[in-house]
Amino acid sequence: MKKPKPQPGLPSREQILRFIQDSPGAVGKREIAKHFALRGADKIALKALLKDMTDEGVVDMAPGRAFHKYGGLPKVTVLRVAAVEGDTVWAVPDRWEGGGPAPRLRVMEKGGKSALGVGDRILARTEERGTGHVAHPMKKLQSGGESVIGVLVADTGPGGKPMTWLRPADKRARFDFAVADMGDAAIGDLVRAELSGRGPATKARVIDRIGDPFAPRSLSMIAIAKHDIPHVFGDETLAEAERAATLPLTPEGREDLRDLPIVAIDPADARDHDDAVWAVPDEDPGNKGGWKAIVAIADVSYYVRPDGALDREARRRGNSVYFPDRVVPMLPETLSAGVCSLKAGQDRAAMACHLTVDKHGKLTSWRFTRALVRLRANIAYERAQAAYDADAPDEGWDADVLPALRHLWGCWTLLAKARTVRSPLDLDLPERQVILDAQGNIAEIRVRERLDAHRLIEDYMIAANVAAAKALEAKKSPVMYRIHEPPSREKLVSLKEYLESFEQSFALGQVITPAVFNRLIDGFSGDDRLPEIMEAILRSQTQAYYGPANAGHFGLALGSYAHFTSPIRRYADLLVHRALVDSYRLEVPGKPKGLPERSGLGEADQKGFSRIGEAISGLERRAMEAERETVDRYVAAYLAGKVGEIVPARITGVQPFGFFATVDGLGGDGLVPVSMLGSERFFYDEAARTLDSEHGRVSYSVGQRLDLRLMEANPVSGALRFELPDAPEGGFRNRPPRRDGVKKAGKHAVGKRGRPGNIRHQGKRR
Repeated sequence: MKKPKPQPGLPSREQILRFIQDSPGAVGKREIAKHFALRGADKIALKALLKDMTDEGVVDMAPGRAFHKYGGLPKVTVLRVAAVEGDTVWAVPDRWEGGGPAPRLRVMEKGGKSALGVGDRILARTEERGTGHVAHPMKKLQSGGESVIGVLVADTGPGGKPMTWLRPADKRARFDFAVADMGDAAIGDLVRAELSGRGPATKARVIDRIGDPFAPRSLSMIAIAKHDIPHVFGDETLAEAERAATLPLTPEGREDLRDLPIVAIDPADARDHDDAVWAVPDEDPGNKGGWKAIVAIADVSYYVRPDGALDREARRRGNSVYFPDRVVPMLPETLSAGVCSLKAGQDRAAMACHLTVDKHGKLTSWRFTRALVRLRANIAYERAQAAYDADAPDEGWDADVLPALRHLWGCWTLLAKARTVRSPLDLDLPERQVILDAQGNIAEIRVRERLDAHRLIEDYMIAANVAAAKALEAKKSPVMYRIHEPPSREKLVSLKEYLESFEQSFALGQVITPAVFNRLIDGFSGDDRLPEIMEAILRSQTQAYYGPANAGHFGLALGSYAHFTSPIRRYADLLVHRALVDSYRLEVPGKPKGLPERSGLGEADQKGFSRIGEAISGLERRAMEAERETVDRYVAAYLAGKVGEIVPARITGVQPFGFFATVDGLGGDGLVPVSMLGSERFFYDEAARTLDSEHGRVSYSVGQRLDLRLMEANPVSGALRFELPDAPEGGFRNRPPRRDGVKKAGKHAVGKRGRPGNIRHQGKRR
């Protein structure tokens, strides 16, 4: 049966989006106008409608002015081959401006063996298949070069000739590349370069000078450049932020909470303050022994209106990114460190979550209001803990601050009791903290202390997040849930096999709950192997994400959970606030000049919760990776002055080619190649994850503690290299034989291939 032809007249947004998604080829304005039989004025109206849809994030425009669904792939686009695994070719978009990480597509080639190699560019037709995409090549394109972040170094090339090399900033990179064109950069500069050529003929051309990677407060710029993290706000966004900051702040339409001794407890180095708390014993006879509490959160939705320039930029960033030397905020500092930051003694707009807690620590009711608050104090965790323990106020505090802390602890005692009954996953993994001096140089790297004050704030925030999710569910409103699904069977099987190497059983037939993992952790209490057990349990978990379809939060043992408490730094929380504004009818009076009028959910929000959830989940993963890499770079910079020294270390991973180790108390990881382990041959036991010497004299396993000599610490890549303290210069040069199912370990032949041309194995520069 033939589909009916579309009727003349301007189509709806839904009709346009459906046509774009269903069309087999690229769709531009001309194709849309032709399909819907538009003429004259309707064509002009279509142009305006498509601009609105692009501005609102409903569709994106690809090169060539073809439209496709926001955050998705164009139907026809340029791809770059990223990997060739046997006969399977994988490609990624040559240019990716979507919210999350770039998708990976399987290239479906006709005929026999693939003629494509890594770095090749193709024009391809893309197709959704299952949960992913495939690509059908249309034609091979001239190579546009792969972009690499690295540092320019001067060294010799073949025949001792002086050359400039690009040393990549990625610790996984094995090659330096000869530089054909330095542009305006100098030796020692951090640059972005484009690679051209293939194999030993590969050369690098500098296309962007980023700066001095070793200047104080500069190491984070490597991660910002590598991950393409937006860190400069456009003029339109900044102008809107300035207008928003002038919005009137009055009690009209708000609950006035300025008389309550509300306090904020944050890290000493906090860059913004978006949550504050207050509690008092409940005087209601029906809730004897219970408490009333308020969690006050910065009312960011009042200032960041849906579908405006600020909103589009916040959605593009997804979250703030926190580095030791800087923060890349989701919102301009006029808001994030200004009017949205809850500061003592200043009137601030807040979204107040009112909680009723019974004597068992369970939430029995909640409500949400827009409020006006004036905090009594901004307190660092350490100071709050010390004041409570000593039962003495800090100098300069108002008289009601210490009683407020006592009440907070009193209510938290019950929340903590309920948490124990719920038994969420209890992984106490250390967090590294980089301390910089006034000049931006590294003063200290330490493990962040975990206090009751941290747990107190965490439990209040969890309670408010649960209340927000359940409140929106009761109103049948859209919810951007924070979802953490139970571990997959495959990961549980892997964990079981790992635990067997510790002679620890793990039954797969049992109902898997967080309490199961907690009992396992308790069984290793006081054991030196506990950190490895907790890391293995962490690896078995799925990754949390955002989405509108509730699947619960396994790790917290909660059925409904949303992020409500950090709208300054997370876009998901901002959406939850907007949904609460709509559900509880919390719009405040007044029409803001030059800003969108409403502060509830916008049109793009309501239609795109699933798409936005996918995008901000990807952006969160990008931020976490960038933050982790930057701390590794600071650790390497800190250890650079200790090269040649013996350091206490712990083995974190074992592979056929050697083992990885981390420095106790500092972190960072480095490789000890199997060629440096001794004069005996070594064999890799995959099940036990050990490297065993041929005659059984020596074995290296995950969790083992040993002293190692630090041989290299590279701040640019964050990579470390170790060797055994008694290893002879140049190592032992092991050549372990093959075993069934285990690849030969030792030097990779790829290093020899690279030496004669324009790439060289990094091992040869030592």
